[in-house]
Amino acid sequence: MHLIILRSGTSDPYCIVKVDNEVVARTATVWKNLNPFWGEEYTLHLPMGFHTLSFHVMDEDTIGHDDVIGKISLSKEAIGAQAKGLDSWLNLTRVNPDEEVQGEIHLGLELRKDAGKFSLHCEVIEARDLAPRDICGTSDPFAKVIFNNRSAETSIIKKTRFPHWGETLELNLDAEDLRDERNVTVEVWDWDMVGKNDFLGKVEISFACLHKSPLLGGWFRLLPLGNREADAGGKLGALRLKVRLVEDRILPSMYYQPLIDLLVESVISPTEVEDSSALTMLEDVTTVESRQDVAMTLVKIYLGQGLVVPFLDYLNTREVNQTTDPNTLFRSNSLASKAMEQFMKHMVLLLKPIINRVFDEKKYIELDPCKIDLNCTSKRISFKGAVSEEEVRGSSVEMLHSYLTSIIESIVGSVDQCPPVMRVAFKQLHKRVEEQFTEPENEDVKYLAISGFFFLRFFAPAILTPKLFHLRDQHADTRTSRTLLLLAKALQSVGNLGLQLGHGKEQWMAPLHPIILRSVASVKDFLDKLIDIDHDVEVPQRAVFMPSVTVKEGYLHKHKAEGPQLLSRFAFKKRYFWLTSEMLSYAKMPDWQVRSSIPIQCVCAVERVDENAFQLQNVMQVITQDNDGQLHTMYIQCKNVNELNQWLSAVRKASIHNECMLPSFHPGAHRSGKWTCCLQADRSVAGCSRSHSAVTLGDWSDPLDPDVEAQTIYKQLLQGKDKLRLKLYFCLSDGAECHLELMKPGHNLATRLLLVIEDLEQVHVTFQHREKEDVTSII
Repeated sequence: MHLIILRSGTSDPYCIVKVDNEVVARTATVWKNLNPFWGEEYTLHLPMGFHTLSFHVMDEDTIGHDDVIGKISLSKEAIGAQAKGLDSWLNLTRVNPDEEVQGEIHLGLELRKDAGKFSLHCEVIEARDLAPRDICGTSDPFAKVIFNNRSAETSIIKKTRFPHWGETLELNLDAEDLRDERNVTVEVWDWDMVGKNDFLGKVEISFACLHKSPLLGGWFRLLPLGNREADAGGKLGALRLKVRLVEDRILPSMYYQPLIDLLVESVISPTEVEDSSALTMLEDVTTVESRQDVAMTLVKIYLGQGLVVPFLDYLNTREVNQTTDPNTLFRSNSLASKAMEQFMKHMVLLLKPIINRVFDEKKYIELDPCKIDLNCTSKRISFKGAVSEEEVRGSSVEMLHSYLTSIIESIVGSVDQCPPVMRVAFKQLHKRVEEQFTEPENEDVKYLAISGFFFLRFFAPAILTPKLFHLRDQHADTRTSRTLLLLAKALQSVGNLGLQLGHGKEQWMAPLHPIILRSVASVKDFLDKLIDIDHDVEVPQRAVFMPSVTVKEGYLHKHKAEGPQLLSRFAFKKRYFWLTSEMLSYAKMPDWQVRSSIPIQCVCAVERVDENAFQLQNVMQVITQDNDGQLHTMYIQCKNVNELNQWLSAVRKASIHNECMLPSFHPGAHRSGKWTCCLQADRSVAGCSRSHSAVTLGDWSDPLDPDVEAQTIYKQLLQGKDKLRLKLYFCLSDGAECHLELMKPGHNLATRLLLVIEDLEQVHVTFQHREKEDVTSII
């Protein structure tokens, strides 16, 4: 995302991403900048029923509330109408409270006729997830039914976003009131003792519907008032967005099996690596923009089949055999290079301690004499007077030595942390390169091939932009960013085994050459140890990690529910949490031997908690069910909204296949004898809000889902079907359509692949027709 703000002064902008008014992501703050660039990318897994995706641009204030600069709202229909996605500058609009509505209302409407007189009975039962309008994070809602200048109101329910009215409002009607073109309107308002009431949403029901069906009822989505302001004409600034909506119908596994069989066949029984296969045909029709997503999907598919090593070996062998100049090996964005990148993603955590140290120390570091600013040093390095340029360079070299040493030590000491399956894949790559480039002058190519992935394609970019690799919550400031750039340059030289030192334009990097050259020996030793593994190591069938491996961990604050009631902010105690696919555990310290654990299979809801429940932000709840069917709730506070969303997403994914998931939950807490959300006294009463288990952040560590992954590959092949036809078949000379029976001899595999694509295409059409028929029969 990129923003241009057209206003005077300065701002500290950040952007909040909302789905139907629920915050799902927050960008970093770009300090003192009216033209910020974020470059942040989010993959959101959403339920089919979502309505709106919105982006609120905020100005962060260290004191008081953050200011709203403007927003952009995109309906599901507007995003879906762009087949290739939306990529454009959009003007920010003002945030109108009457448009910021959310939630649903439960109504029952009946048109009655008694002794020749008509009356409209509107049962206002309850509402849920209303927008908070009061400073405490709640509202004081009441409902009003309006028809032809007649109206009636419910009572006011104080301090809740989940009111239960249970009231029936009656409007007496005249004969003239029965004209079909009129609407019955139900409005929800927040009552204010001082000033005007705040609008919370409305529902409009055609009176004609009541004529056809005198009794209507159910949950209705609340809509805005409808007085949306016109575009501000760019006066508030503009935001550049890239948004793409992908709606997929996932078929039963049996329909994808022929496609999976072709992909498996490509790697378990290849004839010659130069020959065509389902994989090579897929690469031919894949665009450069989509290659990363395709590579991630393929890695997951072959992990699920237990064939990730043969898969990577097949791609790498083709890449090596087709490369004549060893200096260009794996330098393109081929499917092989992208697949290897995706395979390494979890190794990035090795850099977190040193990245944190660089951010915390904020040292002024500079080697380029053209960029040294003697006024930028935070404190004098010399006590003899003004700091000299030489002293700045000396101090900078010393700090860079320290940082680079820590980075290299972390990497070369990580052999045991590297999954065996990855080590086997690199061993195969080492072997293929050694076989291809046998000349003495190419002795180092077998090391370069592996170090290129570790250092050039992975660790160096992660150091350069740690926010994008989830190593930091915020982007680096200017000073820290320069330090990270110098470290990334040095690490690239280490990845090149120091072979290009002294040949570039940046000769001012020379003071780092000795440590770079000393590091090369350690790196080669690390690579030798990395590939020193039995090739027949057992490869896990369903995941990169074994179930006991931690997929997320860190300090959180857990609510102390037992014992006497404490004030909210004192009831949360700092604990260290671990999440695996089997257990959510916590202890006082990371090295604590005694841990409390919750089996993931007992989790039945993972949800946000309203701010007013504890007067605290960024609180989540994990609801579990014991063997007796009793529900238990653990409240956890995260340090910010991004950490909250990451933990919500991670625990939801781990429990995604649990059979005990709840359809509803309480977003508040049961305190002082009642729920803070819906004000009901019964602790065991059913939840007042729908659960959101389908809303997660897409990530490499997502659980494997073979049907979803196969659907992704099918869609890529479907988009390239015509290209495959033109590439593999000849057409009739008179321009008639190409047919499978007119193919050239020897293209049996291509025929099978196209038949699989067409069969899946037909199955999708059949399912679509069936869904339409089901909807029609219901209506």
